[in-house]
Amino acid sequence: MGSEDYSRAYRLGKKDYQARMLRGVRPTLQVLDDFMPEKGSYSEMPLGLVQIPADQIVRTKTVGRSNSFSGNFMPILRETTEFASKWASLSTSHVEEGIREPIKAYEYMNKFYVEEGNKRVSVMKYFGVVSIPGNVTRIIPKRTEEKENKIYYEFLDFYRCAPINYIWFTQEGSFAKLQEAVGKGPEEEWTKDELLKFSSIYSRFSGEYETQGGGKLRITTGDAFLAFITLYGYEAIDEKTTSDLKELMTKSWEEFELLQEDQVVDLKMKPNEEKKPLLSLLLPLSIPKLKIAFIYEKTPGTSAWAYAHELGRLHLEQTFSEEVQTVSYENATLENIEAILDEAIGSGCNLIFTTTPSFVQASVKAAIANPEIRILNCSLNTSHRYIRTYYSRMHEAKFLMGAIAGAMAENNRMTYIADYPICGSIANINAFALGAKMINPRAEVFLEWSTLKDVDIDEKIRSNKSSCVSGRDMVIPEDASRFFGLYHMEGGWLRNLAMPLWHWGKFYERLIRTIMDGTWKYDDNPASTKAINYWWGMSSGVIDVICSQNLPIGTKRLVELLRATISSDIFNPFSGILYSQTGIVQGEPDRILSPEEIMTMDWLAENVIGSIPKKEELKEEAKPVIEQQGVQKKEG
Repeated sequence: MGSEDYSRAYRLGKKDYQARMLRGVRPTLQVLDDFMPEKGSYSEMPLGLVQIPADQIVRTKTVGRSNSFSGNFMPILRETTEFASKWASLSTSHVEEGIREPIKAYEYMNKFYVEEGNKRVSVMKYFGVVSIPGNVTRIIPKRTEEKENKIYYEFLDFYRCAPINYIWFTQEGSFAKLQEAVGKGPEEEWTKDELLKFSSIYSRFSGEYETQGGGKLRITTGDAFLAFITLYGYEAIDEKTTSDLKELMTKSWEEFELLQEDQVVDLKMKPNEEKKPLLSLLLPLSIPKLKIAFIYEKTPGTSAWAYAHELGRLHLEQTFSEEVQTVSYENATLENIEAILDEAIGSGCNLIFTTTPSFVQASVKAAIANPEIRILNCSLNTSHRYIRTYYSRMHEAKFLMGAIAGAMAENNRMTYIADYPICGSIANINAFALGAKMINPRAEVFLEWSTLKDVDIDEKIRSNKSSCVSGRDMVIPEDASRFFGLYHMEGGWLRNLAMPLWHWGKFYERLIRTIMDGTWKYDDNPASTKAINYWWGMSSGVIDVICSQNLPIGTKRLVELLRATISSDIFNPFSGILYSQTGIVQGEPDRILSPEEIMTMDWLAENVIGSIPKKEELKEEAKPVIEQQGVQKKEG
């Protein structure tokens, strides 16, 4: 029995050896000692007896037996050697009673290198053992700015809470996201039962993932698993049957493929102007009537954001009175959004707009379950293949607002009231500050957050003596307050100067027309796995600034000039040399920040007085939005 096993293992080893030779890579086991960090640049930590995932035992520690095995740990010495005889004996022992003696190994960057027990590892890998017991010493390199090093140190933090070594990620921050996804606090330790439960869920997932071809994707199984439980919920996955899990993974496969992309969002900066062939225009077209659902987090009467989208819905009904039917759902929450989506789909809605970023996960789940329904979520830089996302380049309007404030603030002081520190909102703040500074080099912008805990913004404005304030974007029907848009304060009197306009009606109209004329499909490249995000601006007519009669004629002309240059792409607010609070951001006078750089800004302009708050500093109502789309602080 042992001799026959050795013969088969030997053939596997030789085959792997030859394949590596043809690829021009080392055909035998690599040696950790050959690429260990220099002495003094690492530390060692004994971990004791550890169950080592067999597929993470990749090499040997010393050169001693490295040439006895191919790179896949299968033997390559002839069957007549003493080595072959010992290997065969171990094989027989494994079959009859199991190999119980632990190996001795080193762990470096969560890969394992055998010091004693290479033949035992070879035998157990041959028989497909999942894990191998070993006494392990961890080699910890010094911290660096390299991505792999940062991920490893995140793993070390995670390992202290949960001694799990069989999951790995390719993106920074993933171990913390995993800790959160399973319902644990940042430094909360796992119980033995929780570790066993996780092992069971992850094993079920990884088995099915590999069966469906996950090994061919350029991501780790951990990357796919984290995306899966983030979408469907850790506890919900635990309750799935094997057949349910298989079906769900099959339907969700494009989400896994999307994770491979370096740039996962395909930004559509302008509406698709592609024309249909002339012949198709001559043929009679049968366009099914669209029933469109709009889902709001609050009500149009109490929320300026919901009110703006409600105006967009009413615009659609007026524009397409014969072709379109709309319905709205109010007061949606994370607890009832899935039920509302089911109700909308059940009532015959074939197009659904979920109008807040916190509803994106529910939107994706509904889209996967109902592939014939078009679902769009109002968010920015959101990477999901099964839905499309949309937003507007409000920073273009905020630049104009800043220019007005710079011209109208006699004491050079102005306040900008922001809501959530999410993708796009930092660009709005900075664009406002840059516009103010362009008109008035001495302009100071005091930044306040309406979602910050225990803050009195009115008192802050009185304290910093701002003469101009940029508040919420528009008036709310049930609130007659004039504290919206850009307003001027003087002696306790308020004068409205300008208001930024989200023209969602035009946005929705142009989007609906792409469905009606058949150009919707042209946005979707079948060869691409990127998510589609519509990010239109002034040039598309979906963003603008309304000036009040209180503005001087010269300031109005300035606004018209700036609007024209931005709309025609002659000028971009984020062009040229840019400075942040901590130094230069862009030193090239002819360069323009890329859309991705604008969306993911994590810095504030040099004339902004304030900071970007952390999640724990915000009110509870802000956290769902921050978790979905919060600004990620980049190191460096």
